[in-house]
Amino acid sequence: MAISLSSMVFGVSATPSACLEAKGLKHLNSQSFSFYVALQRPSSRIHHRYPHRIQATVLQENEEKIAVEESFQPKSSPENGGDNGNQPEPSSNGLEKLVIKLEQSINVFLTDSVIKILDTLYHDRHYARFFVLETIARVPYFAFMSVLHMYESFGWWRRADYLKVHFAESWNEMHHLLIMEELGGNAWWFDRFLAQHIAVFYYFMTVFMYLLSPRMAYHFSECVESHAFETYDKFIKAEGEELKKLPAPKVAVKYYTEGDLYLFDEFQTARVPNSRRPKIENLYDVFLNIRDDEAEHCKTMKACQTHGSLRSPHSYSEDDDQSCILSEADCEGIVDCIKKSVKDPK
Repeated sequence: MAISLSSMVFGVSATPSACLEAKGLKHLNSQSFSFYVALQRPSSRIHHRYPHRIQATVLQENEEKIAVEESFQPKSSPENGGDNGNQPEPSSNGLEKLVIKLEQSINVFLTDSVIKILDTLYHDRHYARFFVLETIARVPYFAFMSVLHMYESFGWWRRADYLKVHFAESWNEMHHLLIMEELGGNAWWFDRFLAQHIAVFYYFMTVFMYLLSPRMAYHFSECVESHAFETYDKFIKAEGEELKKLPAPKVAVKYYTEGDLYLFDEFQTARVPNSRRPKIENLYDVFLNIRDDEAEHCKTMKACQTHGSLRSPHSYSEDDDQSCILSEADCEGIVDCIKKSVKDPK
């Protein structure tokens, strides 16, 4: 197939609607799994098209927002709203603005181009497409952690909140992947081969991008999550009534409703812990919650683009042991880390 891996590496794109509000649902009794098979067959019922360029952080006026809190600002708590309206935007000179525009334009071009390829391969094979997306979606988070752990080894970085949140994000995406596997999205050898090889290439690309510009890497991940949200949202609206008739996969019920949900709360940095507890009664509920997870990832990635702004939702607990807090080494990108290590060897 004459498609270069460098063109397919991201396998995702973003659209202007990063946050849409979930529609009200009516729970129906579970029936047979016959619809699973129907979704795997080629059909002309759904054909995703994305005619607009990506604007991962902008919502059109006529679009609905998902019912979640806005990302809180640096040094603020999601409980008190963070005084969002009074904090000034970080100043930037003309050169920095130009660099930001260039970074985002590159991200837009890459994701906007690859979606055409995915539409051709997976426009009528939904579970296979979701499997590919979720295989790729995990990659940025453990790529971020790899770089941050390397910085820790040199004494350049010690910010536990970033590592906790990124691990929780990868944990969430892993369960999305397990759900798609249970639904049969990985049945074809070609889909597994494509997704896994794209993921390996994407990992090294993300590491390189994160070393040079964390801001650019986080923006690209925002585009990825925005596209994932849009993909699931369109699928739910098109197939919602059929999905309500199907039972939820066991792995989804266990992840969303059972056991310790600390990690489930941890990746949702715009929410107070324990404020979101999904109910899983059918397959519609599962996809609804996966879609909402992607919206939360998108907002977290948006917050990360302002250096130092990310805080774990659990960091604001009154029960935190303040005596164990260590001094936080900090730098932004490998160039900044090297400069600071030279100026201040300590």
